[in-house]
Amino acid sequence: MTGSDRSLPERCRPFGQSFESSVMPSPRISPLVANLTAPPIPEVQAWKQDYPGHLGPLIDLSQAVPGYPPHPDMLRWLGEAASSVAMAGYGDIEGEPELRSAYAGWISDLYEAEIRPAHIHVTSGCNQAFMAAMMTVAGPGDRVMLTRPCYFNHETTLSMSGVTVDYVDCEAENGFLPRPADVQAMISDGVRALAVVTPNNPTGATYPAGLLQELFDLCRTHEIWLFVDETYRDFLPFDSGPPHGLFAQPDWQDTLVGLYSFSKSFCIPGHRVGAVTAGPEMVAQIAKVMDNLQICAPRPPQQALTRAIPELGTWRRHNTVEITARSAALTKAMLGAPGWEIEALGAYFAFVRHPFDDLSAYEVARRLAQETGVITIPGSFFGAGLERYLRVAFANADVATIGGLGARFSACSG
Repeated sequence: MTGSDRSLPERCRPFGQSFESSVMPSPRISPLVANLTAPPIPEVQAWKQDYPGHLGPLIDLSQAVPGYPPHPDMLRWLGEAASSVAMAGYGDIEGEPELRSAYAGWISDLYEAEIRPAHIHVTSGCNQAFMAAMMTVAGPGDRVMLTRPCYFNHETTLSMSGVTVDYVDCEAENGFLPRPADVQAMISDGVRALAVVTPNNPTGATYPAGLLQELFDLCRTHEIWLFVDETYRDFLPFDSGPPHGLFAQPDWQDTLVGLYSFSKSFCIPGHRVGAVTAGPEMVAQIAKVMDNLQICAPRPPQQALTRAIPELGTWRRHNTVEITARSAALTKAMLGAPGWEIEALGAYFAFVRHPFDDLSAYEVARRLAQETGVITIPGSFFGAGLERYLRVAFANADVATIGGLGARFSACSG
C-alpha cells in the first residue's frame, strides 16, 4: 500500500489504547498535529508500572540509548565548555567552525572522499537535521518516499509539514531492504526525495554499498534527493572499509544529503547534536530554516565534540566491539525462546517475529512488558503490515542482562 492509497499517514491512526485517546483536540489546533498519535516511547514505557517484578529487574529495550556512560574526558570537556562565558552567547547558525572542520576531516577519512567544512551544517540532533533538510526541499503538497518499516519520527515530521508520505515496502524475504525496482515504480511527479536509514531503525538491516549506489543512481536520474540517515554507522565493523562510495561521486552534491547523530557514538543524547552533510548551496538554504528553528545548535557540546572526535577514536572502537558482543548475546539468548525469531539484526536493533498468530504486535509488546518486565516497541508503530514484529533496542543492556532474555520472552503468554 502506498501513500496514495490512504488519506492520512500511518502514525495518524491509533496504535492501540493510547494514553491520550480520551482527549479530544481543540478545533483550534492544526489538524496536521492533532491527527498525529502521541509519541510512542512514553506510551510503551508507561507499561512498566504494571510489572510486578517477579522475574527480576525491569529491562527497558524500547528507546535506543547508549547502554554505557560517556567517556570521563567527554564529561570533563562538556563541563568546561558549559562554564565558559564565550559559549553562553549565540554561535554560527551552521555550527561552530571548529566542529565543522573536525567532522569534515573525520568523514573525509571514513568515506575516502573530499568533504569540506562548507559541506557541514550542525543541528540540534539528527531529528532536527532531518526536519531542517526536508523543510528545505519539500513542503505542502509534495511527496517523499520512506522505506517501510520506517522510523516513526521521519514519518511524523513529514506529516506535520503537509508532505505526503509514499511507502516503499521492504519485505522480510529481502532482509527488510528496498528493491530498486520498487523505488523506480513509485517515482512520480511531486516526489521530492527518498529517505533511507542505514543501519536501519527499526530493523537493524544495513544497506550494502551496491544497493545505496543503485538508489543514488535512480535519484540522480530522476532529479530527486536521496537522504541517507547514518545515525548508527559507527557500530558497523570498523575494518570493513567505507560504508559506501556516494561521497566520492563527482556530482554527489546535486543528489545526496547525509544525516548523522553524535548521540550514540559519544553517549550524549541529552546534549542534542547532529549534522547534515550536503553541498554548500544546500547548507546555505538549510541555514535559513535553522535560523527559525533554533538559531544555532547547543554550543558547549559542539566545543566538547571538537576535542572528542580526534581523541576518543579508540574508545569508540571499543564500544563497537561491545555492541557486537551484545548482538551475539541476543542471538544466543533467543535460541532459548521457542517460536520467537530474529528476522533482522544490526547496530542497536533486532526486529523480532513473535509466535502468536491471534495477537497484534501492540498486545504482545504490552504483555511482554507487564508479564516479564521487558519493554519493546510494537512493529505496528513502524508501519502497516508489521503486526508480527517487535523492535528490540538491545544496545541498552549489557551482555549478562541480554543472556536472560530468552527465558523472559518464553514467559510471555499467548
